[in-house]
Amino acid sequence: MKVATSILNCDFNKLEEEIKKISTSDYLHLDVMDGHFVPNISFGYPVLKNLQNITNISLDSHLMIENPYDYIDDFEKIGSKIITIHIEANKPIETIKRIKNKGIKAGISLKPNTKIEELLPVLETIDLVLVMTVEPGFGGQTFMKEQMKKVEYLAKLREKHGYKYVIQVDGGINDETIDFVRNTGVDIVVAGTYITKSKNPKKAIESLRWK
Repeated sequence: MKVATSILNCDFNKLEEEIKKISTSDYLHLDVMDGHFVPNISFGYPVLKNLQNITNISLDSHLMIENPYDYIDDFEKIGSKIITIHIEANKPIETIKRIKNKGIKAGISLKPNTKIEELLPVLETIDLVLVMTVEPGFGGQTFMKEQMKKVEYLAKLREKHGYKYVIQVDGGINDETIDFVRNTGVDIVVAGTYITKSKNPKKAIESLRWK
């Protein structure tokens, strides 16, 4: 199990110091929100543009925005290794193509109330599927274990058709809810508050990995 640490709740006034505390993360997960697609605003290119100067951790950009197509260049510039958009956003097919044409891994996500069938047309072409286990928009929410049915379905489809995507879950992940995630086909877990607000962030990261 790989761990992507969300920096949504980090102190951006001392971001370099905050990132050093989570340096054992496999990815830095960037929750980008526009205040339209989800009811919150987080950060964008102006805040993130210097991340490559302070860390070599792979950047996993999750664009919770209405028009991701218009911002792919910005997230290429910051060095994103993965860019994930939502199936509910505008022009998802075109945006996936744009991401992949830049040599970046493309991910697709869906909100808890969106049916998994909405993803079927893109599964053959994408590199990552992100299953939200909370409503996107705010950190610190309670894990929705019923969403793991989507994970099980995605894992079966991957095996049946030979799809190449990895499965990621995001929302309410901690040392207790991780038990609902193990052995389901999940490859990457995203955790924010549980790690960044821990007295020992590196120990928190390790508690989420496969033993």
